[in-house]
Amino acid sequence: MKDTRYLTFALCKGRLAKQTLELLEELGITCEEMKDKDSRKLIFVNEELKLKFFLSKGPDVPTYVEYGAADIGVVGKDTILEAGKKVHEVLDLGFGKCKMCVCGPADAKKYLENHELIRVATKYPNIAKDYFYNTRHQTVEIIKLNGSIELAPIVGLSEVIVDIVETGSTLKENGLVVLDEVCPLSARMIVNPVSMRLENDRIKELLYKLRSILKREA
Repeated sequence: MKDTRYLTFALCKGRLAKQTLELLEELGITCEEMKDKDSRKLIFVNEELKLKFFLSKGPDVPTYVEYGAADIGVVGKDTILEAGKKVHEVLDLGFGKCKMCVCGPADAKKYLENHELIRVATKYPNIAKDYFYNTRHQTVEIIKLNGSIELAPIVGLSEVIVDIVETGSTLKENGLVVLDEVCPLSARMIVNPVSMRLENDRIKELLYKLRSILKREA
């Protein structure tokens, strides 16, 4: 193992990282350093398996993987679609499931049915643009927001929104409904294209083992 280079994982901070590490532990891939909540370290190492891990904000994970700072990343499908980076999406990990949807007041359905020129508020302008222009073939004005997207149609900023829906309870509480589903979302594993060639055997073996576990748990 002396000459083996490290494989580096970029994990999305929070629940996705926790679930990813639990999944890797089932394969015997552990990183005890990461369990120390008081640690100020940025890079965590498993010397025995020649693996490195670091935590990152979700939108940065595809960037680290595209540029080769990480060989492998785990992040939500929404982040991958929005970022549009040159990475290989290799595995649906099956957790963090939710949906990207078009939402609004029930009577906003007519704007979609009639393909009207409307305003769409969203944190995901690239996903929204692709959906309306290439799937629906509807011209819209996209308004990028960072906060509570549900507010936009309530105060008249937009007719509809494009956002992630998990339970739909926030929509319901604010008098909004799902008008259309854009795509299903979940945690995905992505790989740097160069790493895929250089470390093909190691990465393929990892994917094979992960698929076996996911199949068993399905």
